[in-house]
Amino acid sequence: MINLSFEKVYSTDRIKENCYIGLPFRKGQLNDISKVSVTDSENREYASQSKATAYWQDGSIKWLFTRFEADIPANKGAEYILHTDRSPAPFEGINFKNNVIDTGELKLKLGTGNMLFDYIEYKGKKYDNIIKMPLLEDKSGNKYTPSIYDWQILEQGKLCTILKVQGSHTLNNKRVYAFEIKLTFYRNKSSFEFAYRLINTTDERLDIKSLVIPVEKNSKGNVRALTGISNYKTRFTESKGEEIFTYVDAEMLKYESNEHNAEVFYGTFFGDLTDEETGITATVYQAQQNFPKAVKVSSDKMEIMLVPEDIGNVKFERGMAREQRVQFYFHDTEEDIQSINNKTIIYQMPDKPYVKPEVFRQADVFHDVFTDKYNYDIELFIMAKADEHARCFGMMNWGDAPDLGYTAQGRGGGALVWTNNEYDFPHACTLQYVRTGTRRFLDYVLVAAEHWMDVDVCHYSNDPLIMGGQYEHTNGHILGNHIACSHEWVEGLLDYYHFTGNIEAYNTAIGIGENITRLLETPMFKNVGEANARETGWALRTLTALYIETNDEKWLEKCDWIVGHFEEWEEKYGLWLAPYTDNTAIRVVFMISVAVGSLMRYYRVRPQEKIKGMILRAVKDLCDNARLENGLFYYKELPSLKRLGNNPLILEALTIAYELSGDEEYIKAGLPTLKYVMSYKAAGLSFNKRIEEDSLIQGSMGTKSFAQLMIPVTVFYVTAQNLGLL
Repeated sequence: MINLSFEKVYSTDRIKENCYIGLPFRKGQLNDISKVSVTDSENREYASQSKATAYWQDGSIKWLFTRFEADIPANKGAEYILHTDRSPAPFEGINFKNNVIDTGELKLKLGTGNMLFDYIEYKGKKYDNIIKMPLLEDKSGNKYTPSIYDWQILEQGKLCTILKVQGSHTLNNKRVYAFEIKLTFYRNKSSFEFAYRLINTTDERLDIKSLVIPVEKNSKGNVRALTGISNYKTRFTESKGEEIFTYVDAEMLKYESNEHNAEVFYGTFFGDLTDEETGITATVYQAQQNFPKAVKVSSDKMEIMLVPEDIGNVKFERGMAREQRVQFYFHDTEEDIQSINNKTIIYQMPDKPYVKPEVFRQADVFHDVFTDKYNYDIELFIMAKADEHARCFGMMNWGDAPDLGYTAQGRGGGALVWTNNEYDFPHACTLQYVRTGTRRFLDYVLVAAEHWMDVDVCHYSNDPLIMGGQYEHTNGHILGNHIACSHEWVEGLLDYYHFTGNIEAYNTAIGIGENITRLLETPMFKNVGEANARETGWALRTLTALYIETNDEKWLEKCDWIVGHFEEWEEKYGLWLAPYTDNTAIRVVFMISVAVGSLMRYYRVRPQEKIKGMILRAVKDLCDNARLENGLFYYKELPSLKRLGNNPLILEALTIAYELSGDEEYIKAGLPTLKYVMSYKAAGLSFNKRIEEDSLIQGSMGTKSFAQLMIPVTVFYVTAQNLGLL
């Protein structure tokens, strides 16, 4: 049994609220998914639906993803229990047959061609083609015709069913821009989620003039048109059918005071059209965070403007994708405005269960970042570093942040250089979430990973060395057009997959791994020493992670080759030296630390004495030859570069050397570095705002700082604390 806890959030009861959770299990603990069920603390069973998202090599379940209904009382938390030894009772739920989905509250027939739905039926009232497909117009005046052609079932169950359809925006009968629409339905709900993902499948940038989802309704009798937008309290605009228009843009956000942590919640944004028969509400998920957004409502039409005309400047570079989500809610005419508003707010910030860190610790699926001996000065430092990253509002930027150091160096030619999830920010946030149970760290994971798998990965290219790869930090997210093994990660995407059940993240991670294997075949990796330790080190980390995830031996083929590469490298130079100027080969502490960390991940999968030996020789060499008189490690081994190194990756390398040798001197050698790293006071959450390029930027720190220190600082501190050295 695993206790699932809900914290107190809303002042209204949530009845049969749809919730989900991803949980790991230790090897051999869970074998039969049919024995998974959910009850409340009084042993009353609730409808649930489970699937495995990863397996151990023995076939037992490593990660379980469970959806379930929950009753959560007003102004209180709630406790539920996930059982792994009792079969759930059958229940009535969603019926999907012959392209008709029946939730019990809504009945919808899927469409084809230029119709998304043939009809939607609510309480006996049938509406033909009421919700249209998104209409795209570019700034050259081209209006594209949407059409769909391939329905798929992503998840099918009585509690939840998710469908996906492929489509294209065509011009002159030629497919130009691809899109996907994903529909998520829950049993006995008159709402569903509409997720639209646009993909630039051309070699040119797409400048969007407008992108609109029309809802057309032959209204009967008295009409109420309504829009709502909130920060603290929702501001309503209402008419009797006269056109009303509400929007959000950068200027509005700049001068609006909002104290929320925006990954978790900012406010709500919706339109509603109600007549004497029924009402329909459309809520745009995280509209403010993904501005520009607008909604227009009149007597018989509602337009959900994912990109409103003449507001903002949305640029889709080649190969980019971006998903935007809308909840459609059908309701009775009599439902009051505050009730509708309440449902939109809960959609923006749903109830999420959490478990104690011990559940993640016992499963043994993460780094050993857990401790029973807390040093609260260090804990507060780690927490503040996680919180200090900039929030960059804007449809193409939300979930990323610029790196001011790279920008100041001129790497973007005067433009902002976006971090592009360097060092795997989502995975770092995952580790902070599982060791604390604090919700906002999970929401950091979700927002950053969604940007990553949309914007920071190439979805279209004729170049196999670009396709599927993750772009290195650059201006415009991709304009540097540089994809390298040293800047491709997957662990955060896999975390996202396990926490959400969204297979798209898994597929993106696989695509990145395949891109890396293609890159490793290129000439730069054929000659020993021509690629530095960071290049092959990060590749080894990513490929090992994919093997751990999939148990597929193909990912280890290149791993063995990389290990051999490190052996040859050490033999040739005597050490892992990196070519720098035309006539130097130097120690680069953080790059060698990357290699050590990656080799250790592989060693834990395939223990080999030669790997252990290489690691210990490399770390001992750094301790003997790469430290300054003050005990700190230098940056790089040249007179012009022997400044104080502030990259904390050396702390992980020292912890690994201690793990392999048992020699406490490695931990003692890192204590000055830990003190120095912590001397950089974390900024925490900042509310300073500025408009730059197509983003409203709140705060100034990039995501790289926390991403690169989370694992090294935590594993080192936990080890030092256990040894009584702090």
